[in-house]
Amino acid sequence: MRPAPTTKNGDGSGHGNSWDHGTHQDFFDYYANESQSEPTLQRFRGIQTAVLRIAGQTGMSGQLDVADIGCGAGTQALLWAQRGHRVFGLDVNEPLVRLARQRTQEKGLVISFEVGTATALPWDQDSMNVCLVPELLEHVADWQSCLKEAARVLRPGGLLYLSTTNVLCPLQEEFNLPMYSWYPGSLKRYCERLAVTTRPALASHAKYPAVNWFSFHGLRDFLKPLGFRCLDRFDLIDTAGKGRLARFIVTALREVPLLRFLGHVATPGTYLVAVKMRSS
Repeated sequence: MRPAPTTKNGDGSGHGNSWDHGTHQDFFDYYANESQSEPTLQRFRGIQTAVLRIAGQTGMSGQLDVADIGCGAGTQALLWAQRGHRVFGLDVNEPLVRLARQRTQEKGLVISFEVGTATALPWDQDSMNVCLVPELLEHVADWQSCLKEAARVLRPGGLLYLSTTNVLCPLQEEFNLPMYSWYPGSLKRYCERLAVTTRPALASHAKYPAVNWFSFHGLRDFLKPLGFRCLDRFDLIDTAGKGRLARFIVTALREVPLLRFLGHVATPGTYLVAVKMRSS
């Protein structure tokens, strides 16, 4: 979940002050290439498989309306469109949205891509079956509005997929500092200021490093009043076809609260699927 690295400025300083995620060519080039890498494709396929499995368990089937929030070059949106779903993509980066449209046209598919912000989605209330929000919340100061907007556009019974930082795990890829996730908030703010001014190497020269740190439990508590029931990474594990030992371990993680908590501490990144039980 590390932000895209920058290159040095023309003065050779290496500072990321000229970096702009909306216009900078290096940012565009990085994500244009990364979006087609095999690890990226595997990650998005895994997300799709998990979400569709939960959709089937909750009785959702057929052609779905899917919102890809922070869609970048459209890789994840294309995977859903190839499965026959109606897909709507949104990103703040206009060049990446243009690239997404181009790739979609080349594949003979139809996806609606728009330039916009996750804090003010352009879609109607109760218009989507699935909202995908991968690796976005950590970079948006007003993350609460992102989640409220996703809740607004989801229909009752719809699914929200989130992946973001994990404040519980000492391992992370956002800052080049040991155990950064566990730093107190005031020290994190200090490191963030350094990263965007005099010490850009702290966050791999990213102009917009992660500023928010989450746990599954905190996100669950925020989403519950919005009408959601949340499933964590252990709920999402598909045990079909796994051996007896693997099934035993997964069952223990699910049923023993201490083991479940320690499992969250041991895993970098937070991800969940939330089921919208009622209108928010």
